[in-house]
Amino acid sequence: MAYYRSVGNVPHKRHVQHRDPEGKLYYEELMGEEGFSSDSTLMYHRYIPAAIRETRPWQLPDQTLVPNDPMLPRHYKTQDLPAGGAGIDAVNGRRLLLGNGDVRISYVVAKETSPYYRNGIGDELLYVHGGTATVETVFGNLDVWEGDYVIIPRATTHRIVPTGDAPVRIYAMECNSHVTPPKRYLSRFGQLLEHSPYCERDFRVPTDPHVVEERDIPVHIKHWKSGAPGGIGGTIHVQPHHPFDVVGWDGCLYPYAFNISDYEPLTGRVHQPPPTHQVFEAHNVVFCNFVPRKVDYHPLAIPVPYYHSNVDSDEVMFYAAGDYEARRGSGIAAGSISLHPMGHAHGPQPGAYERSIGIESFDETAVMVDTFAPLLIGEGALAVEDPKYMSSWNED
Repeated sequence: MAYYRSVGNVPHKRHVQHRDPEGKLYYEELMGEEGFSSDSTLMYHRYIPAAIRETRPWQLPDQTLVPNDPMLPRHYKTQDLPAGGAGIDAVNGRRLLLGNGDVRISYVVAKETSPYYRNGIGDELLYVHGGTATVETVFGNLDVWEGDYVIIPRATTHRIVPTGDAPVRIYAMECNSHVTPPKRYLSRFGQLLEHSPYCERDFRVPTDPHVVEERDIPVHIKHWKSGAPGGIGGTIHVQPHHPFDVVGWDGCLYPYAFNISDYEPLTGRVHQPPPTHQVFEAHNVVFCNFVPRKVDYHPLAIPVPYYHSNVDSDEVMFYAAGDYEARRGSGIAAGSISLHPMGHAHGPQPGAYERSIGIESFDETAVMVDTFAPLLIGEGALAVEDPKYMSSWNED
């Protein structure tokens, strides 16, 4: 997004000579979106960023996806996935839950430091469900903790280093496009407007970049690969110098973190529709969050959602914390994921209508992904499905 920063050692003008104290030229790299027509950043490297010592294949976690057939509402219990043990990191340890041609959703519980990694397909939106970590990037570092969204632009070299005693739990949403604030929240020049539920003050940006003096560094790259599961493959580039060799950068394209607790919810006299809760968007994908908030205050209000058929989208809800009022009695708990596909009317469980009347606030935290193409199911979801969920609305 267009929020300019200048960090470290940069020259007074773009595309001019920039030298180190010994007179050696730094190497300028433009990292830009949409073919030089959108946000970009200029980085100044000590070494040539295109250099490759050798390559070797990278075997990605299982990317196989199967149809939602028979078409059903489904419940997946990420809390039943194995906890991160020795050798599990936040990149190679991801378990694919759901995906289509626009987004892939995974979950991982990691204790180990990930390899240096670059997603060459699209932006990543990582939700930290638990634990703490440092996301080390070519731009600088981000310390992250529970409730953080971490937005990592396409092709950003980074690694995820768990910190603290507990493993880091990450709900990873990998897009095939760019993740941005909704257009309606932005001025025509890119500033977040007064009606936006968050502003630039809520963003945490990387520390200053730091130069690492190491050689022959493997960087794992995710990229398109014809014939591979999901059309996605992996390659390892061994770079002769460490990719963290940037002495300065400036521009509007860089990773940042935003905590869900800094999102300011909007409420009304009667129930507000999901677009009220939107936080980000990407091509054919909408991201919303539901946070602790006061609820509807009309004297005859029913605070839980009405039954609805999202005829153009599949809805995925990740129940991060609290007690989601509309799902009581369904078996859903913190760590659960529900998939409500287009073509199926869904809404509160039996009894939720009546129980919600008179309630003044909800204590719930959830991340929602709506996709405008059907979602397929990955191996991680198949391993932890609750088969009873489809019957949870039956009253008899």
